[in-house]
Amino acid sequence: MHHRMNSWHYKLTLILLIIFVASCVPKKQLSYFNDIDELDPGINPRTQKRIMPFDKLYIKVLSIDPQTSQIFNATEEIRYGGYGGGMGSIIGYLVDEKGNINFPFVGEINVGNMTTSEASLKIQKELSVYVSQTSVVVKFVDNQVTIMGEVTRQGVYGFSQDKLTIYEALGLGGGITRYGDRKKVILVRNEGEKIMHYRLNLSDSKISSRDHYYVYPNDVIIVEPLKAISTSYSNVTFTTILSTVTTLIAVLYFYLGVR
Repeated sequence: MHHRMNSWHYKLTLILLIIFVASCVPKKQLSYFNDIDELDPGINPRTQKRIMPFDKLYIKVLSIDPQTSQIFNATEEIRYGGYGGGMGSIIGYLVDEKGNINFPFVGEINVGNMTTSEASLKIQKELSVYVSQTSVVVKFVDNQVTIMGEVTRQGVYGFSQDKLTIYEALGLGGGITRYGDRKKVILVRNEGEKIMHYRLNLSDSKISSRDHYYVYPNDVIIVEPLKAISTSYSNVTFTTILSTVTTLIAVLYFYLGVR
């Protein structure tokens, strides 16, 4: 009987030890920069995003003639309304499915597949037929990025920065949880008529000098769970499971002790 009790004690202790080890996530899997000592300074000149259908653009006409500026910019505000997002009252022009915007007095201007700099020059050239000595500012507005998976707060977040890094984007969602796999972050991006999927390794310090380090408007970022355990699979937390198992083992100990 005594030998049987010792055998049960050994087995139950071993089960508890296995559960404890399984619940531990290695520090290396929770770290972003595991190779930072090997990192060399790098440069990542971001490729400018090109204007796509259904983008929203901020367009402002600047002129040495106050009346000219007032006419174009006031007309914008009346016809298109304002957008928020930390940039004050922003005027938004919606790009249609053919890449056109409908600009006051000029009519349709095709800016599809252009950078904002290229679009500024084209609009300025179109305006020169009507007014001289103008300058045009074009920016993206109503920028949004969707954060999903093992992050603190999933959701759709707006941003106004010209350059938003993958780390800054994840920061909008409160960062990756302890059960998120930093080596398996998926970036979903619309590129023309294609939907592309890119797998990013955020534990690689050299990511800052690689493609897709910067986030574009309407990108979707998905953080996959670690293989060991994920809080996303069930509403029952691991703490609850461990507590239940521990209670069960305690009851078994008591039962065997009584017998």
